[in-house]
Amino acid sequence: MYTLSLDPADVDLDATHAFLSRTYWSEGLRRDIHERAVRNSLVCSALHADARGRRSQIGFARAVTDLATFAWIADVYVLPEHRGHGLARRMVRALLGHPDLAHLRRAVLATRDAHGVYAPLGFNPLGESAALWMERRFPDDNWREPTQAPRPSA
Repeated sequence: MYTLSLDPADVDLDATHAFLSRTYWSEGLRRDIHERAVRNSLVCSALHADARGRRSQIGFARAVTDLATFAWIADVYVLPEHRGHGLARRMVRALLGHPDLAHLRRAVLATRDAHGVYAPLGFNPLGESAALWMERRFPDDNWREPTQAPRPSA
């Protein structure tokens, strides 16, 4: 059985960090940086209860927001073995339905390959608006684990 929770206490920081630190968008993410990001965001956990009722974290999403007009949906994932049940869409819908986000003017997200997941929630490609948006990237060592020396080949 799947349940969603907006309670930050339900986030399994070890599980979410383990997954996110291996994704294309957060590869090498430091644990302390992940914990701070979770603490300063609205969060949604997708939880699965086994036959004995033990819950485990199988999905996650967060909203970085000013709690007034803007939100950036980030770090959305569902473990591969639990995909296909609409959980990513349900988590984003739950975040956007949060009472603190009732007056949003804009919500954004970035995805390489899940446009079809978010389109039914009203997300559209930026198109011409892309020229309005700019970004500044900071050095990876601000947030990423230090690079380990390559292993010698056997």
